[in-house]
Amino acid sequence: MLAQLGPLPPPSEEDAWGHEMKWDGVRALAYIEDSALTLVSRSGKEITVAYPELYALAGAVGGHDVVLDGEIVAFDEAGRPSFSALQPRMHQRREERVRKLAQTVPVTYMLFDILHIGTEPSIALPYVQRRELLESVVSAGARWQVPAWFRDDGAHALNLSRQLGMEGIVSKRLQSPYRPGRRSPEWTKVKNFRAQEVVIGGWTPGRGRRASTIGSLLLGVHEGDQLLYAGNVGTGFTEETLRELSEILAPLSRATSPFDGPVPREQARDARWVDPALVGEVQYAEWTHDGRLRHPSWRGLRDDKLPENITREDQPLTAGRRDITREDEPPQLAG
Repeated sequence: MLAQLGPLPPPSEEDAWGHEMKWDGVRALAYIEDSALTLVSRSGKEITVAYPELYALAGAVGGHDVVLDGEIVAFDEAGRPSFSALQPRMHQRREERVRKLAQTVPVTYMLFDILHIGTEPSIALPYVQRRELLESVVSAGARWQVPAWFRDDGAHALNLSRQLGMEGIVSKRLQSPYRPGRRSPEWTKVKNFRAQEVVIGGWTPGRGRRASTIGSLLLGVHEGDQLLYAGNVGTGFTEETLRELSEILAPLSRATSPFDGPVPREQARDARWVDPALVGEVQYAEWTHDGRLRHPSWRGLRDDKLPENITREDQPLTAGRRDITREDEPPQLAG
């Protein structure tokens, strides 16, 4: 089940909603059967081998066969969820390298839903009952947890997410079922900053100290069956990221633009086109009137997303920012 972007629920409906932190990681379903774990990404790929520190979760569900939903997250040195810290884990499948990364960049699985237990599906239960069931079934471990959620006070939850430097919150109707494969307003994501998933359609060579590598990536989003040019991003990269991107993009090279419609001459002139097979994410200031991202900054690749599903996602700056004027107590995430 997917969330729609939007503002906080209105005050008149506050008692009908619960609120969770929005974890800046990768979505994954956990299938536990006969005490064995299988992890599957949102794009349908099995990713179990990438996260060996989560294997023991199979022994933390009271002997039940279950299907769980959650977000795999890495934390930075300040203890905040960091999408960039997660990047080397997302794409690595070599067993020796994975073992080393599990020691240096361990992940935590933030569980927020339970879809099946034993022989019975639980998706028809209201959200609030599924949360209770989840908390009763899963025992917390060093690398997974069922984090706290907030009932009624969405403004407080959103303000707390800002204090913690997090992406935002997800507001969920207490009586909503789990609707597999659907994006529903019963789940609303309220963000603290604008982010957009994009399809990589090409790149331009760098200049100066980046002359031997990528200068910027050429980005697109889908509108119907068309992939439309949405701008270029040249900031937010580390040298290691640029090297990795160069290696990943090299075999995708093609002679012609993958975009439907024009690309500005200054970008098209030196462009190196690639098959539109990779998804990334950028943070940005706004969309321009001609459908371009203003001041985008690279956040990382999203191999958990399919290119054909990437469309423009608008977010007003004021979304969810009403009635947040009081001083809140120091943030606490325990529970």
